[in-house]
Amino acid sequence: MGGTWFRAACAAAAVAALAAGCSSGGGSAAAGSNTMSALSIGPAEKTTLNVGVVPAMDSAGFFVALHEGLFAKEGLTINYTPAVSSDTVIGAQLQGQLDITGGNYVSYIQAVAEKHDPFEVIAEGSVMQQGSQVIFTMPKSNIKTLAGLKGHVLGVNAPENIDYLLDVSVLSENGVNMDSVKFPAQPIPFPAMAGELSSGKIDAATMPEPFASIAEQQLGAVTLADLNQGATQEFPIEGYVVTKAWAKANPNTLRRFLAALEQGQAIADTNRGAVEQAFETIKGGAPDGQVPSSIAALMALNTYPIGIDQARLQRVADVMHQFGLLPNRFDVGDMLMPASDFDFAAFSSS
Repeated sequence: MGGTWFRAACAAAAVAALAAGCSSGGGSAAAGSNTMSALSIGPAEKTTLNVGVVPAMDSAGFFVALHEGLFAKEGLTINYTPAVSSDTVIGAQLQGQLDITGGNYVSYIQAVAEKHDPFEVIAEGSVMQQGSQVIFTMPKSNIKTLAGLKGHVLGVNAPENIDYLLDVSVLSENGVNMDSVKFPAQPIPFPAMAGELSSGKIDAATMPEPFASIAEQQLGAVTLADLNQGATQEFPIEGYVVTKAWAKANPNTLRRFLAALEQGQAIADTNRGAVEQAFETIKGGAPDGQVPSSIAALMALNTYPIGIDQARLQRVADVMHQFGLLPNRFDVGDMLMPASDFDFAAFSSS
């Protein structure tokens, strides 16, 4: 398998568990029931985990697993922290304050390629679909096309991260020089983005779900461009990451975390009701707390893969290099855990 890590055993368990008990109306009563019987995993080295995850639709698999108690069934207690962006959690993770983080690949790739930070991707989180990442303006804005963004400020939640990359790719596809559009120097947290747009502090805003639907329904924001197009169509957005030292010290904990996460991914990919229920309970998914059910029912969803596809993740690094976020081409295989270091073949059916 080289540097690509496919967790066939966990994927099979997730699918089997899902088939065994997923209900069509939301929730999945038996989704986690087969995990420990299907896989032989040793005792967790650490049972309470500090996990920082961006509270966006890209993290649906994690939130489903958390909401449905799948981590608890693996003997893990999750202390969840809403992450403003991947940039905000990288330092905390390197300092040992966070065990596992989930965020956009761009920030992690930059950390590994440029700073040689010891991060490894342990699971994919999401692949973009229509409506899940959108540029918005307000109804009375004079900006009616992407070309109209020239000379104006387009808000993103962190400088030169995934939303910036999606923006400049789509601008380029549509003949707009990326240097003609202004981006804020300071991060704008997703929960604050719609307010910044509505107040006129920024001229347009890039938002993922559920913040996109919140901006549309509560503030009347209108779509300028869907970012699921051109070179970034069906683009991998988010993944879950640990440090190499943490993975080495906590192999059974990591196996248990992934067994629960991958069941959450499988449910999120097939059961919209379960995703809606999870997002109605998470912290940080809306400016004032949880996502209202009226918004949850409207959210555009992504797809939620199981395993890691190295070729798919290489797209991120290649587009980063294309638009100047990396000075040289970077091989993402350097940040995927080698199969020899994490032998899922050792899992045995009971």
